[in-house]
This record gives sequence, C-alpha cells and structure tokens, in this order.
Amino acid sequence: MSRAAVVAGVGGYVPPRVVTNDELAQRLDTSDTWIRTRTGIAQRHVVDAGTTTSDLAVEAGLRALKNASADGADLVIVATTTPDRPCPATAPAVAARLGLTDVPAYDVAAVCSGFVYALQAGSAAVTARFAERVLVIGAESFSTILDPADRTTSVIFGDGAGAVLLRAGEREEPGAVLDVHLGSDGSMADLITVRGGGVEERTRGAEPRPEDRYFRMDGKSVFFAAVRHMAESSRTVLASTGWEVADIDRLVGHQANIRIIQAVADQLGLPPERAVLNIDRVGNTSAASIPLALADGMANGLLTAGDRVLLTAFGGGATWGSATLTWPDLPVG
Repeated sequence: MSRAAVVAGVGGYVPPRVVTNDELAQRLDTSDTWIRTRTGIAQRHVVDAGTTTSDLAVEAGLRALKNASADGADLVIVATTTPDRPCPATAPAVAARLGLTDVPAYDVAAVCSGFVYALQAGSAAVTARFAERVLVIGAESFSTILDPADRTTSVIFGDGAGAVLLRAGEREEPGAVLDVHLGSDGSMADLITVRGGGVEERTRGAEPRPEDRYFRMDGKSVFFAAVRHMAESSRTVLASTGWEVADIDRLVGHQANIRIIQAVADQLGLPPERAVLNIDRVGNTSAASIPLALADGMANGLLTAGDRVLLTAFGGGATWGSATLTWPDLPVG
C-alpha cells in the first residue's frame, strides 16, 4: 500500500449578497440574455463592505473541518489572488482564526489555477510525511479588483471560498488524490493581470495609472488558451493515472465560462452531462471555483463515493493544472 493524500472533508461558502444579471444591466450596457448566452451565469455573490477574503476562507475551512469531523490540521494552504493585504500572507491569519496558531501556513498565487496548485502542494506534503492533515482553501473577493465600468469582467466574476481537508491514507482507498499535472507560460502574463500595486509599477518612475488598479483580461485569447491547456493537461494527468476518458465519471473544471467547460469536454470526447456545474449560481470565483463546485456537487448528489473525478483549470500567469482522484464517502449537510 502506498501513502497518499485522501480527501476527508469538503466545505464551501459564498457571501450572502447576490447580484443578478438584471442588477448589472441597470448600470452596464448588457442584459440578462447577453450574459447567460455568453457565460452561462445568472447571478454571483459579492462581499459587503468590511468583509475580507480571510473571512470567506475561515468559513469554508470550518465547514470542511466539520464535514471531516476533524478538530484541526497541521498545515494550511490558501490559494488566492485577492489577499487581505499585499503583506503578510493571508493563510497565517486564517490558520490563527481557526485555532491553528502553531502550524505552517502560506499562500499560493496562481489565480484560477490556484486550487489545483495548492492541492498538489498539500498532497505532496502528506506523501512526504511533512503533514498528516492539510487544509487546502481557495478563497477570493474578486469583486474588489474589478472595474465597475468594464462589462467584460464585471459580469463574470463572483466571490466565495471552498476548502478541502486532506488526511494521510492509502492510494487504493476512495478519496485518494492520485496524480496532479501543473504547467505555466509566463509569456502570457498580460492575458490575465492587475498591472498596478507591485514593484513593476513602483519602479516605473511615473505616476500610477488609475486603470492599473483593476483586473484586466483578454477574453478571446484566454478562451482559446484555456481550452487548449486544460484539455492537454487533462490528457497528461489521465495518462499518468492510467485512466481513459471513458473512465471519468465527473469532470470538475474551473467554472470560468460555460462555453470553456463545454469545449474542454468536447476536446476530450467526454459527454457534457458528466461536468459538474455551478457557474450559473456563483459565477467565476477564481481559486475558489473548483472546491466550491466540489462542495455543490456533493450536496446535490452529483458526486458519489467511488466516482472517478477529473479536476482541471487555467489561470493567470499563465498557469494550468489537472488532477485525478476517486470520490470518498462523505456526509452531506
């Protein structure tokens, strides 16, 4: 029997405030029909004033721990593009609020691929015997970095957090993370970016440009890059796992856009009904996307014990990654 990281608990949380397409249409040149047709999104959740990314992460972490009937973890990893502060990292504050003040904690910044990157780090920590239980959280307050006048981004993104508790176990048991594939290409950094706020801006010798405070995305280029790299990464991790496409019971892709998820399924030759979707209700929540979809899929009965699951994502950097696991028998509710 070989040691592996096993999913022991899952939790998701979205802030209570809902923003519908009709609400956005009141201030942007758009409509409910336009948004639904191009993205598959009907609504998204956004944080209220005073709510932080760590608030979302703590709530999702608590739910994952409760789902696993666990009282803690010995490593906390938070994937986020919207940390509470540029310095320090958000993960130590999240760990402290969870009562874990003496464990290592750090952030992972890979934008929409962040959760898969963090999952790999957490799984590796378990298999290397660095940790017995790892809390992996994806959390975003993306609404705080969007240009309110940019309809191409304002209609897509939402806020939320999702978490998975990993425990030490065996590769042969349900819930085991089997294989992970990661990749990046920094030449595509400008496809998905916030230009301001870093050293690049501070050493430019010019006044900061207000527009550089906001998230920008080249949607058309991102679409084609995401489909290509998610499909290629998926094939790579399936090959290393020893699975065929027909073996996949559920595809849990980054909830970026309904057309991206459908295109990836088509590229793989996977029936579209095998995809777990919640983008219509929460929008694109970046690093929180996949764990939120896992929590929703479990709650809705779309993920059942023994299912062979493929995770895949593409994000800023550019980064991408995929993972395979079997779904464990977890309590619902």
